[in-house]
Amino acid sequence: MYWNGWPLDRILVLFVGLAFLLMFIQVTMFHYRQNFHQKAMWIPVIASPLFFIAGMIFTYYQASWIKLLFKILMVIGILDGLIGFYYHFRGVGIRVGGWALRNFLIGPPIILPLVFTALSALGLIAAYWR
Repeated sequence: MYWNGWPLDRILVLFVGLAFLLMFIQVTMFHYRQNFHQKAMWIPVIASPLFFIAGMIFTYYQASWIKLLFKILMVIGILDGLIGFYYHFRGVGIRVGGWALRNFLIGPPIILPLVFTALSALGLIAAYWR
């Protein structure tokens, strides 16, 4: 349980879990602002705290079933982020003026779902490390 001697994969899982807690806050604020007009907006809002909890448990308890659960959740996170990127990119294009620079600045953040994907991929890499 001490920091001294923790392997890199364990530190990465801790980082990924904590990052999903922050991601939960940001995604919830953005999607709440849009009144959850798409049902798909609920997926990262519900998944992020589950990823956080799974990451925290996996950080402290290295049981094989927890590792498997964490891997499955990270694959779901990768898919969710890619789906979110599609919806966000499409959402920018639907705005008046289409894919103009101003719409990328004021429309749905197209990079945020990719960050969700990248965090999930990092969690998966950490789970397969060694």
